[in-house]
Amino acid sequence: MPDQIDYDAKIPNNVNLSEDRRLQRALEGWQPKFLNWWGEMGPTLATHGVYLRTAVSVGREGWAHFDHVEVPDYRWGVFLAERDPDRVIAFGEHRGEPVWQQVPGEYRADLQRLIVIQGDTEPASVEQQRLLGLTAPSLYDLRNLFQVNVEEGRHLWAMVYLLHAYFGREGREEAEALLYRNSGSPDAPRILGAFNEETADWLAFFMFTYFTDRDGKYQLGTLKESAFDPLSRTCEFMLKEEAHHMFVGTTGVDRVVLRSAELIREHDTMDIGAYGGIPLEVVQRYLNFHYTVSLDLFGSETSTNAANYFTAGLKGRWSETRRKDDHRLTDDSGELERPRDDGTWTRDEVQKILLLNLDLRGEYIADCESGVKRWNRILEEAEISFRFALPHPGFNRKVGINSGHHITPDGTIVDAATWRAGVKNWLPTSEDLTFVRSLMHPVYERGKIASWVAPPRQGINGKPFDYEYVYL
Repeated sequence: MPDQIDYDAKIPNNVNLSEDRRLQRALEGWQPKFLNWWGEMGPTLATHGVYLRTAVSVGREGWAHFDHVEVPDYRWGVFLAERDPDRVIAFGEHRGEPVWQQVPGEYRADLQRLIVIQGDTEPASVEQQRLLGLTAPSLYDLRNLFQVNVEEGRHLWAMVYLLHAYFGREGREEAEALLYRNSGSPDAPRILGAFNEETADWLAFFMFTYFTDRDGKYQLGTLKESAFDPLSRTCEFMLKEEAHHMFVGTTGVDRVVLRSAELIREHDTMDIGAYGGIPLEVVQRYLNFHYTVSLDLFGSETSTNAANYFTAGLKGRWSETRRKDDHRLTDDSGELERPRDDGTWTRDEVQKILLLNLDLRGEYIADCESGVKRWNRILEEAEISFRFALPHPGFNRKVGINSGHHITPDGTIVDAATWRAGVKNWLPTSEDLTFVRSLMHPVYERGKIASWVAPPRQGINGKPFDYEYVYL
């Protein structure tokens, strides 16, 4: 497989697509349907060139090129990371065997399902964010939004390629369905709940790219371990692009917190809404919502499906090869904290292989804590006593063992009446949402930025903040 990407092809790729005419024709038939979907469901704001990063190589060096690009002309394509000819399966009952270049018949349905679920999330976030360009706080932020969008579009291409190349007619039908479902549609919603939520303002966008795209990082990380080598190599390359999405979220929330801290200091009050800032309590409530919705994406704490995927070699653990166990987990056990109906917590001993979702969720939570520490450091340096915190993993859950209970952010199990009385303090209220949206006025002038967010410390690719990132 070539390292360089062929940008002269109708569909840019590094998988020698021209050597498989049947597959090439099938993907060229899907391409105009994708472009129609992008035109209908992609970014609403029209532009005349966005300073975008485009992959030119999948190697460790020089894989990104920056230039102004007309967004509908972005060269979406099919890119897989370099193949390791010596790679072997790292876990499960096939551990030590060579990885698969084709789909084993007995695992066909499960692999297809995993690819479809991952593929369904990619266009969903584009649909959720399609109106945000109309209220961008700066040209820098507008550019970042478009960069996230086009790369999510390319990640859709990555999954569609696998469906077309390895799953025959059923794969082609599933690829069509990825464009038929739409985020929030009452008739054909996206598969996972978080991808049917509205992303109506830029604070929500920053929280989404911090928390929900971080879930994507961990899901892709487990698929990167897959014994199905084309899926592994696809996810490895996608992870490179996903890192930028999380950067947008991390630094975006940084800048909101920094600006709020500046306004608190300037006006000597925590109530900064009247001065065009977002109160820290509102930021915390947004954090609570997006974090807990993202936790639901990990599924139930105990899962026979996840255990079966692991045993079969389809989906591993985060950093599987670095783990210091037998990579089979048949004899290991772990603890599961579970709420009881009497309002107390108990711990059960469970086979570790059934706790793979919980294991991955634990890696994710530890990673999320790093952002909270960043944001609290900003407040500490500003000599503001308020501190952000991640709520208890049982709070506001719709999936898993906590979903039937009312659990407060500090982990207290309460009755329905207590929950109703307190929820306005824990999750964004309609008043919060209305207020934040009232701040969302577009700022399209070079070097200018909205009142509620601080400018970035540095621009993109060495460019200054006041660079003309987007031609409008």
